[in-house]
This record gives sequence, structure tokens and C-alpha cells, in this order.
Amino acid sequence: MNWLIHDYRESDLAAVVHLIDTTAELGQESVFSLAECIGALTSRQPAVVAVHQGVPIGAALACVSGERAWVMRIAISSGWRGRGLASALLMELERRLVAARVGRIAYVLPEEELLGEGLLNAGYTRRPAVAYFEKAEPAHGPSAGLLEDLGGRFLPGDLWAKVSGMETEKDLIERRVVLPLAEPERAARHGVRPPRAIALFGPPGTGKTTFARGIASRLGWPFVELLPSRLADEGNLAAALRSAFARIAELERVLVFIDEVEEIAPVRTEPARPGGVHGVTNELLKLIPGFRERDERLLVCATNSVRSLDPAFLRTGRFDYVIPIGTPDEAARAAIWSRYTEGRADIDIPALVAASELFTPADIEHAVRVAAQVSFERDLETLGTGAASTGPFGASTEDYLAAIAQCRSTVSPAMIDEFRSDITTHARF
Repeated sequence: MNWLIHDYRESDLAAVVHLIDTTAELGQESVFSLAECIGALTSRQPAVVAVHQGVPIGAALACVSGERAWVMRIAISSGWRGRGLASALLMELERRLVAARVGRIAYVLPEEELLGEGLLNAGYTRRPAVAYFEKAEPAHGPSAGLLEDLGGRFLPGDLWAKVSGMETEKDLIERRVVLPLAEPERAARHGVRPPRAIALFGPPGTGKTTFARGIASRLGWPFVELLPSRLADEGNLAAALRSAFARIAELERVLVFIDEVEEIAPVRTEPARPGGVHGVTNELLKLIPGFRERDERLLVCATNSVRSLDPAFLRTGRFDYVIPIGTPDEAARAAIWSRYTEGRADIDIPALVAASELFTPADIEHAVRVAAQVSFERDLETLGTGAASTGPFGASTEDYLAAIAQCRSTVSPAMIDEFRSDITTHARF
């Protein structure tokens, strides 16, 4: 991605109008006139602008009427067509419309269609007919208020596509979890029962939360994360869990995510201590079967230490799959580095892959951030001296290697050995 997308600003008006005007003959027509588009922009209707090196290269704008929004125009500079910018602009525009509680998004495009000769004889003037596109967004009724109370939300629709590098794990989750839930009728014809609960385990920072969010994004379901620490603030953790699951049952569909689930379902010891976690674990064990009875529900629990979970918690019947999420191998690290460096030919990806052994996706992201900051500060220093910047913008291979050396890997060899042992003992997929 070589662009940045931001909300429309008044200073963008001339550039956006120029884009709309000059792209009308490039297959980017609209039933809305240029004057109507200008009116929407000046009245602060939702709009986004894409820029490359400070120059606007694309724009998308809409007008809102009640719970319906009309996408008025997506205009893209001719040199940037066919590179995914239209989808990126539309996605960013949709995010703002959904935040504004829009229920339906409509897009009207011109499309020639022959009209009856009788209409011409009756004095009608032939005009292009329209192709009408409409997208229903999640309801914003009572369930929206309930979702908000639970701290849940609908996630951007591209999160699953953005999961890169961990292709083995992604393919497994796609086949075992996502597809049966996305195609329940087809799955039923083959005797496949969609999963209702899965557990993800592996070292910290390997992307368990990212996968959970990606699944919700891929299915288009709301994402509700239950935080043990927040539930504990209510005083009685077992009662708070019971109340949360009761409210979740009122949602039409939902993905519920519990991270660090070992905090509320650890191995139970005997004898039970008053005020200990036995009651919490028992409550959760009772709640899961009821959760599983409803369609379009998925519970995803994540843990860094699967061996610390109570054996009864993960047994078959409660959790359909127990899936390991490990550190990325060489091919996965290469994919992750390539995504962050945007395929720049001047970056030595093999050198970065070799230097980042045992790095998790989170570790790589941190190293990228460190290197980018170094590059940014160097550019500012050059600007301060009055010298012209030379070479490509962004961090160099040396910047990335220095950042890798500076960052400590989250995962140690001992943790990897323990993870491999846990796969043998606990994995089920």
C-alpha cells in the first residue's frame, strides 16, 4: 500500500473536484452531478481522500439520509486504477458510515438500457437507466445498544485478508472453523457440524488475538471480548460471567473472545480455597454447553499456557478444536516482512528473515516501528539542514537489522520446546 487515507478536509476541495471532473470519462461516472458532489463536500457529508506523497490520488464521498447512505462517487487518478485503491477507499468510507449508524448503503451507477418506444412517443427523453447496488449493514436497534454495553463491535471487513505470514495456521482455521460457519447448510449436507468453541494456544505475541478478530471480520459477526480483569471489577467473577453470557445470548450472532483464559479456568487444586477460582471455573464449565446450543455463536479462548488450564475445560464436547499458534517459520517471516516493506526491491528480505528467528509477528511489528521511527527522524534532520532527500523514503535494510538487534524476542528456545510438547499433548484439530 503506497497511500494514506484520511477524512476529507476543506483544503482538499479543489483537488477532489478536479479528480471527480477529470475521471468522469474513465468509467467512473455517477448519477450524481459534479454540483451535487460539491454540495455534499461543502456540507461535511462523509468523505475520504487518498494521498500519495501529499498529492490526492483518490476520493470517495457519500450523502446520508436517515438510516440510508448513498455513495455518490469514487474517483481515482488514472495512474492508480486497478491497484486496490477503490476497495480501500470504499472500505474506509463504509467504516465512517457504519459509525454514523447507517443501516443501508446504496450505490447507483449509470448503465445503458433500451427503453420502450412507447415512452419516446409519449414525450419522454431517453436517459441512462441505473444499476442499483445496496449493502445492508448490521442493525442498529436494541441489539446495537446491547452490543455496546458488552463492549463489542463490528470489526472492519478486511481483517482476515490482512492476516499474512501464518499461512499454515490460517489455512487450518479457514477450513476447520470459518468455512463450516460461513456455509452451514453446505456443511450439514456433508455431516459437518460447525464448531461452537475453539481454543488457541501458543507463546505470547504469536497472533492469537489477531486470528480471533480475523474470524469475526471474515464472518461479519460482532466481536465481544470478555476481559477477566474487567469482570472481576464487578465483585463476584462467577456472577459477572453468568450475567455476561446471559446478555450475549440475546444477540443474533456473535464471536466471544476470552484471552488469557487460564486466569479463570486454571487447574483446580484440592482442597478448594474459599474465595478461590474453583467457583469461577465451575461456572464457566456450566456456561459453555448452553452457549453451544445456539447457531451462529463461536467462543474463542486463547492462552499462552495450555498446560495450566483445567483438564475438564478443554475436553471434547466443550471445545471442538484446540489449535496451536506458533512463531512464524522462515516462509511466514518472509511474508510478514514483505508486507511491512511493501515489496520494496531495495530491502534484503532474506537477511531480515535470518536475523529475526524466533520473532513473533508482534516482535516483527515492533522492529518495523523502531526502524520507521529512525528513518522518520533522519528525514527530519535532513530537512533541518536544507539538504535534499536522496534515495527512497522509508527505512533501509540496515535500519531494520539494527532494530532487530535492538529488540528482544518474546519467545525463548525453552518456550518453543514447551510449545512443541504441548502440541503433542493438547492439540486437537
